[in-house]
Amino acid sequence: HVILVQVNPGETFTIRAEDGTLQCIPGPAEVPMMSPNGSIPPIHVPPGYISQVRVDNTGVRRVVVTPQSPECYPPSYSPAISPTHHLPPYLTHPHFIPNSPTPFYPPVSPGEMPPHQYYQHHLPHMYGEGKEFICVERVFKRCSLENHSLSYLLSSSSFQCFVVSCRVNAMCNTVRGSCSEPGSFSTLSSVPDCPLPPKLSHRTKSSLTLQWKPPVDNGSKITNYLLEWDEGKKNNVFRECYFGSQRHYKLTRLCPAFGYTFRLAARNDIGTSGFSPEVVFYTTGNLPQLPLPPRLVRAGITWITLEWTRPDGCTAEEIITYTLEIQEENNGAEFHPKYTGENLTCTVDGLKRSTQYKFRLIASNMEGRSSPSEVLVCNTSPDKPGTPSKPCVKGAVTPYGFCVRWDPPQDNGGSEILTYLLEISEGNSDGASLESMSAIFTTVLYCQPDAWGGRGGHRCTGQGSTGCVLSAKSPLQQPHPSLRPVVNIVCGHTHIPPFTSVALSFLPDCPTFEGACEVTEYNLEMSSVDTEPAEVYSGPALECTVGSLLPGATYSFRVRAANEAGYGPFSPATEVTTAAGPPGQCGAPMLTFISNSCVLASWESPENLGVDISEYRLEWSCGEGTFELVYCGTDTQCEISNLTAATHYCCRLQATNQAGAGPYSELVSCQTPASTPDVVSTFCLAEQDCADNQPFSPSTCLALKWEEPCCNGAEITSYTIALEDRLITVDNGTCYVIEGLQPDSEYRWIRAVSDIGPGPFCPPLRARTRPLPPLPPRLECSAAGPQSLKLKWGESSGTRVLLSDDMVFSLQIEDRSGRFVTIYRGPSHTYKVQRLAESSIYNFRIQALSEAGEGPFSDTYTFSTTKSLPPALKAPRVVQLDGNMCEVTWETVPPMRGDPVSYILQVLVGRDSEYKQVFKGDESSFQISGLQASTDYRFRVCVCRRCQDSGQELCGPPSPPSLLTLRRCEPVAAGEPDPAHAAKALGLISSDEQFATLIVLGFASLSILIAFILQYFFMK
Repeated sequence: HVILVQVNPGETFTIRAEDGTLQCIPGPAEVPMMSPNGSIPPIHVPPGYISQVRVDNTGVRRVVVTPQSPECYPPSYSPAISPTHHLPPYLTHPHFIPNSPTPFYPPVSPGEMPPHQYYQHHLPHMYGEGKEFICVERVFKRCSLENHSLSYLLSSSSFQCFVVSCRVNAMCNTVRGSCSEPGSFSTLSSVPDCPLPPKLSHRTKSSLTLQWKPPVDNGSKITNYLLEWDEGKKNNVFRECYFGSQRHYKLTRLCPAFGYTFRLAARNDIGTSGFSPEVVFYTTGNLPQLPLPPRLVRAGITWITLEWTRPDGCTAEEIITYTLEIQEENNGAEFHPKYTGENLTCTVDGLKRSTQYKFRLIASNMEGRSSPSEVLVCNTSPDKPGTPSKPCVKGAVTPYGFCVRWDPPQDNGGSEILTYLLEISEGNSDGASLESMSAIFTTVLYCQPDAWGGRGGHRCTGQGSTGCVLSAKSPLQQPHPSLRPVVNIVCGHTHIPPFTSVALSFLPDCPTFEGACEVTEYNLEMSSVDTEPAEVYSGPALECTVGSLLPGATYSFRVRAANEAGYGPFSPATEVTTAAGPPGQCGAPMLTFISNSCVLASWESPENLGVDISEYRLEWSCGEGTFELVYCGTDTQCEISNLTAATHYCCRLQATNQAGAGPYSELVSCQTPASTPDVVSTFCLAEQDCADNQPFSPSTCLALKWEEPCCNGAEITSYTIALEDRLITVDNGTCYVIEGLQPDSEYRWIRAVSDIGPGPFCPPLRARTRPLPPLPPRLECSAAGPQSLKLKWGESSGTRVLLSDDMVFSLQIEDRSGRFVTIYRGPSHTYKVQRLAESSIYNFRIQALSEAGEGPFSDTYTFSTTKSLPPALKAPRVVQLDGNMCEVTWETVPPMRGDPVSYILQVLVGRDSEYKQVFKGDESSFQISGLQASTDYRFRVCVCRRCQDSGQELCGPPSPPSLLTLRRCEPVAAGEPDPAHAAKALGLISSDEQFATLIVLGFASLSILIAFILQYFFMK
């Protein structure tokens, strides 16, 4: 029971909890109280005030605190329009201390009262009977007796369906009134809590068995459970798949390796709970097929990036886990896992440079692991080489040059050393201005740093790593007495690409001496193998750069100097070979279709710039996606397979050599032709709603459904279903119902057909039609009573029906409105219908159900209950009269459903074995005379019912017998009791029940006596 205690503005409502702490609630507020037995809890009020209990129009009792004085300020409160407010946590009242003789009450005047608002406060406390529930403080100067109440509302889910008791009392100053009578009430029941998600107990390729635990019912017994699923469509649309009282359910006719989402709700008489969290369960399937080997995306010095595709035959919903295994070079023949996950790409780190690795892929699902794929062999890239040794002078230093040598670096970066770069600086040794000397392949080079004793510093590098500096000085030479200078040519370094230009320096053969004319001009000529010498430079500078040369070509240079005396002779010819350049731009590759999914790409070799082409790189892209490397090699053609039909592709080609990579060719695009549809991936049995509300019999029909495969550029026009020796064409849609089948028919496969042609058949689906639904058994009534009928079934037309163990029967009875209502559903073959009316006719019908479906209902069977027998009476009352007479009386029974009743009195005399009838009639008493003295007479009475419709007479069971021993009548002396009264006393103890009572009392007295004797002798 809920009692609202109303706390007005200026009041303080104090509660003593079970642990003895005090909690204060300031007004205005409505505080709910709960009492287990409905009693009113004790409420202590300030002096001059009283508490009253009022019942509002909703039936809720309110405790109202009002002053005793009629002079008051009448506040008007309206709890119906007051807002709901959660008060702050309770604070201990500083002036209210347990057992305090003088509690403090703060005065409040009417003008100081805040607006009259009521608040609802939620307390997580429950107080039992016999405890001090609450204490309310209230002080009024002027107040009304009408609209003041104390309320307290418990609103918490833990208080559902509890019995609560409350009581109140009043206190004026120090005088406290007595407590009221406790009032009890019960909280209302609520809907059940949200259940936990169902759990999977068993699964197969076509079934899932779920079970769940009941949630908290919140006071009302759970009657049914609602299980919903999304039918595997993953569209967040749920449909009911089970509704009943069982805590387990088995779903059949499911697709293999398919995921289904479920949620559960509970229902009682109050309503339905919320749904549990969604949970996904998968049916069993097949092991994944052998996956394709992984593909190389890119290789680095210490890492390799690989990618792969899903195995064939896997559905989009199936979760596939991939295991990438690696085998290292020179580390045995065993593979060990390097990555496990669901991604289709992986980067393997921590590898060695320029090392060969082998990879293979394994696919796994919930059923197990597939076999390893074929092995992919790939290498990591080499690293740059280390620093070579310090260069040193080999042999003697001449006036015009010296020979430099060095050792290869200890770390070649994992690959063979291709070139060395020797740099030279003239005049100083700090290396501030270094120029490239030459790109060579040997570790020995002849240098001519100075013609006249210059000092040059030299250092050599390999692949960009700086080497040590070598300093060397050429010896001095006597001046040459020549008027016309002779000039030598030395190759130098330039910032222009070395494969298209060459830098030359002019070194005079003799120094300038006193009296000689200075050189005013240099003339440089260049010639090649097929061309005549031509002047390429003329000027006073000692160096020049000749450009626009061909890579990898040999040119001959000679120079002469001029002064006032004229031109001198040409220097000896110096041959210079330009460095090799990267290949030129390749021509656009030619694409030729071999099949609908295979293209042959061919191309011609580009211009050779001094070095043979080492490889071609063909990159391929689908649509506007990124380019991927599909071929790398020396061939001039490549076959690209596994292309998607009706898809736009483009490609580009690049040639590389030792000098580098050439530019990409122009983009070439192509469009693969349309092809036949792909194989149907999902082909399984469908629900009955696929039949579009057409008549559907699972015994002669099968509903199939499938997912639309990829059309490969041509619209799918129809589907072909192979059934035994015939083909069935389905024009449109992804489901079809085949009719006119016999039980145990099998399907083979299905394929899609487009304008291009039919696609391949899918894997065979073996499906059987259900057997015919069972016929109803014969219904019989094995026993009929006045209020029950025991029915049995299992025989039909004189022959026993072979019933399987999993067959279920549905028994229905016709109600008063003519509708049949199911009263039993289960595997038993008998059922007892109870709570029936006597002598009434009832109609029944039965139905058999099995995995084949629901069979037809039987014909209506009619059974009737019998009339009930009269009840047994109590033992009759026997009173001895004067002489040898006695009077027998018994209780009466009203007519039974309009049938009159009569009574039969029977007597057993002495030691006779049978009762004899002495009376039959409608009276409730009878006098018997002619009794013999000192003889035992036993009387009993039974009730007979005379059926007016059939004239049949039904006799009920006899009553317990009453014993009478006739004694002689003697004259009554003065002071002796009257024989009539003695006879009445004798009749009181003449029944068998009273005799049994005397025997029990005798045995009890004897037992107490024996216990006393044993205690007296043995204890002492």
